[in-house]
Amino acid sequence: MYTLAIKQYLEKHGFEALTPKAVLFDMDGVLYDSMPNHAIAWQQSMAQFGIHMTAEDAYATEGARGVDTIRQMVKNQQGRDIDEDEAQRMYDVKSHIFHELPEAPIMPGILELMQQIKDGGILCGVVTGSGQRPLIDRILKDFGAFVDKNQITTAYDVKRGKPNPDPYLMGLKKAGNLKPNEAIVVENAPLGIRAGAAAKIFTIGVNTGPLSNELLLEAGANLLFPTMQDLSDCWYNKRLGAL
Repeated sequence: MYTLAIKQYLEKHGFEALTPKAVLFDMDGVLYDSMPNHAIAWQQSMAQFGIHMTAEDAYATEGARGVDTIRQMVKNQQGRDIDEDEAQRMYDVKSHIFHELPEAPIMPGILELMQQIKDGGILCGVVTGSGQRPLIDRILKDFGAFVDKNQITTAYDVKRGKPNPDPYLMGLKKAGNLKPNEAIVVENAPLGIRAGAAAKIFTIGVNTGPLSNELLLEAGANLLFPTMQDLSDCWYNKRLGAL
């Protein structure tokens, strides 16, 4: 299965080989089991502005820039076009509620996976739709042995967030101006998977949330795992063919 997925990826994009020099990780739902907290914060904050947002909405839009999600929700429900400054003020309320919630745990399996990647001489980077400084600081605290601050791409590094390819194209640039076939993306949400696929990077989906496997595969995941631990075990057993 793994060899076939790589072969199909190479044929689709016309690459000769998959030669990863970096693995680019999403943050929420990949590094941290944080999406339940985000769902709570989104629902409570948007309710203050008359916007109805469900937990499913939070998962479905995960990975996009928060201000983009808010502008779209306001447009859809209130018929208003708001500027980025107004959306940012609303997003600040969401961020405040999120940081009042208990700290989300590190996702099981991710530290072991990063250690394997590092031991293989491959860089680890993070590409997130978040721009919250406390979250970035926590990445450096928890994953500083594997991720350099210069390898973190945030919402403020791009004008167009996921599902556009821009965040992962920036991730490639920060990793040393890599080509798409010199990296792997690890994502848990449809928008992020679409972004990785749009950047022509081999994209691994890990379904750590409530969405169906079909949604992640339809978004363009080249491979799909049920948990981060399963991906780590697969990496350890060298079952990903060329990896």
